[in-house]
Amino acid sequence: MPKPFPALPGFYYPWFMYFEPLSTFAPALTCLISPGTAWYFHELLPSDTPPPTNMAGLEPRAVAAIWQLANSYMLLGLLQTFGFRAIRDTLPNNPAAQERILGASLTALALADVTHILVTFFALPPDIRYDLSKWNTMAHGNTTVVLALLITRLAWFAGIGRTRYYFGQTQQGGKKRA
Repeated sequence: MPKPFPALPGFYYPWFMYFEPLSTFAPALTCLISPGTAWYFHELLPSDTPPPTNMAGLEPRAVAAIWQLANSYMLLGLLQTFGFRAIRDTLPNNPAAQERILGASLTALALADVTHILVTFFALPPDIRYDLSKWNTMAHGNTTVVLALLITRLAWFAGIGRTRYYFGQTQQGGKKRA
């Protein structure tokens, strides 16, 4: 049974504590292990050509960029995995502090979601940009899945399905908090 985490109740708990970190570890491992760097590089944009079977055709710069991308995905997953658990375990009786720190992290992630979606969308070839049926798994992962993550963050900020302890609450003196 999970430890109580008032700032991440119900659906939000498994979503942000398990699903999202796994959604960042998976592409990192896909890049580094299997199907590998060449496949990952090929799949960044939908293509009719088959993916390469090895890295022989990739420039060293492309390999370095994909490995650095994999490292960035791992970093995001690790920060969320360890950071959110540290918030839960260190501040078990202070839901307002939990929410304030969590909110700072979720704000940064939401901004990254928006830029990630836009960069991916505008990098797609113009002839398939608006034809979702021609997108590959990678295009959907980088837009559709990230959009689901963003919508869940926005629902959390709106207080949907949870009690708000900091965001949207009134401070002493009658001013609204963030």
